[in-house]
Amino acid sequence: MKPLPEIRPAPRQRTRVLLLADEAMSDGAQRQIVHLARGLDRRRFEPTVLHACQPAPDLARELDDAGVPGLRLPRHGRVDPDFLLRLVRTLRAGRYDVMHGFALPGELWGAVARRFVPAVRRPVLLSSLRGGCEDYSPWQWRLKRWVSAQSRGIVANSLAAARLAGTRMGLPVEAVELVCDGVVPAPPPPQARQRVRQELGLCPTTPLALFAGRLAEPANLPTLLRAMQQLQGARPELRLAIAGDGPLRPWLEREIAALGLRQRVCLLGERADLADLRAAANFLVRPSLREATSGVVLEAMASGLPVIASRGGGNAELIEHERTGLLFDARDAGALARAMATLACDGPLRLRLAAAARARVQQSHGVASMVRAIERRYDAALDQRPFPAASLARTTG
Repeated sequence: MKPLPEIRPAPRQRTRVLLLADEAMSDGAQRQIVHLARGLDRRRFEPTVLHACQPAPDLARELDDAGVPGLRLPRHGRVDPDFLLRLVRTLRAGRYDVMHGFALPGELWGAVARRFVPAVRRPVLLSSLRGGCEDYSPWQWRLKRWVSAQSRGIVANSLAAARLAGTRMGLPVEAVELVCDGVVPAPPPPQARQRVRQELGLCPTTPLALFAGRLAEPANLPTLLRAMQQLQGARPELRLAIAGDGPLRPWLEREIAALGLRQRVCLLGERADLADLRAAANFLVRPSLREATSGVVLEAMASGLPVIASRGGGNAELIEHERTGLLFDARDAGALARAMATLACDGPLRLRLAAAARARVQQSHGVASMVRAIERRYDAALDQRPFPAASLARTTG
């Protein structure tokens, strides 16, 4: 009898991953998408980024340079049937295996669109819990719960976000997988510190605090300005640079003038050179009322810039008080002023906090470890391993 011919299994094709980017995402979330798309093992994964909003030019260039395809699919308004139709066509044509959302609008549209794709070609959905969910209204939490019921997995970037999901959606913390954001310190170009300080009219020894972020209510900028006002007598030499834009900018301009801070507080607007600004500053201030994991804080810690941040949320997970940074209660302008005064004059403390913070980030927030954790989550989703979040989300609805 002739032996049967050897049958070799067909090699497994690469997993096609569609990463959903939309206007509700923070700059930090967009940066994580870039890290993930660039870092996925190309022997096993084939990433594509779908932009429902205008991508940041520098991040789009990084994706292009890494050979990651990008799809521009603009969405207009909260209800856009044409966008839904185009998204359905995209999913059918792309034959994606996994669709990964990073904010509620993209996840919601993706969850709806995939229901119009034949089951054999329907991608599994992964959803996220990140900064911004703290401000969801009750109806947004109902939508999030529905999206979670369609998801094969939920990934949070902080314990604070996972606990919030437990409170608002009836999920145990174990139902959400924690994957810490990754960060790569961006070294500033030579002479960055000198250039920025000359631009701001500062001498080399003038202490400079930096705020970077969206100028909106969660940033808690009124507390920051009150702290600067309290420091006019104790630390009149301290300067504050505010980088970013948002709806509070007109109010900030008026309040800075009303408090007599025009000579000490500088509004820089939106800046693409945050690495340069970090090099010029003596410390970062992050007084947020609420947030999950702050990419701004992570990048400052990775680059060796000491951080003062409000307690609660993801900040308290990143920073150990008086070891890797300084923490204060978000509404306590006096405590913030005292922390700023301390770092403004204590160079050895700044160096000690910066070194410990950099080591903490290198140990727990490497991009490679973040990417490998997400890859394992994709594998588990495709293998249809049981994931408790979906069933629990259904029972709470």
